[in-house]
Amino acid sequence: MLAYVFWHRPGAGVAPAEYEAANVRFQRSLAAHAPGGFLGSACLRAAELPWLGDGGPGYEDWYLVEDFAALGVLNEAAIGRGPKTAHDAAARLSREGSAGIYRMLDGSASLEQVAFASWIAPPWGDHQLLLDDFFADEIDPQQASLWRRQLALGPGAELCLLTATLPEGLSGRRLPAHWHVEVGIRAAL
Repeated sequence: MLAYVFWHRPGAGVAPAEYEAANVRFQRSLAAHAPGGFLGSACLRAAELPWLGDGGPGYEDWYLVEDFAALGVLNEAAIGRGPKTAHDAAARLSREGSAGIYRMLDGSASLEQVAFASWIAPPWGDHQLLLDDFFADEIDPQQASLWRRQLALGPGAELCLLTATLPEGLSGRRLPAHWHVEVGIRAAL
C-alpha cells in the first residue's frame, strides 16, 4: 500500500474555515468519483510543518492507493471530470505545498483512527524498520501504521508513525493533528 502525502497552507488572506471547506469539497468529490485502486483519504490539521516554508501550521492530506499504477490513476482522477472543479478551487486558495510518496511498512492503515502524525528521521541507510524497532510494546499494530518515504516530491521526513494516541517516550519530530471534519472514504483497509 502507498500513500501520497501532501502538505499545504492557505494563501494570504484566506480564512482557515474557507480553506478547510474547499479541501473538504475536493476530498468528498474524489470519494464520490473514486478511481480504481483508491483506498481512501483524509486531511489532518497540523500544528507545524517544519519542512514547509516558515515551519508554522498547515494541513497534511493522505491519499491511500494500492500501488504505483493506482497512484497514476488517482492523479488523473483528481483533475478529471468530477473532482476537477473542487480540486482547482482548493488549489487557488493555497500558498505553498510539498509532497511525498510513502509505503506502509507495518501496522494497519485505518485513517479514521489517526490523531497523531509523528515524523521521524532514523539513522541513514536503516531500511528494515518495523514498529517494534522503535517502540517495542508501546504500539498496537492494529492502532498504528509506520510509513517510509519512497519518492520525495519536495522536502519531508523519512518515516511517519500514524497513531490514535501518542506513545510515551516517542523520539523524533511530533506533529499533533486531528480530524477537522468528516472527509474521504471511511472504510476498513
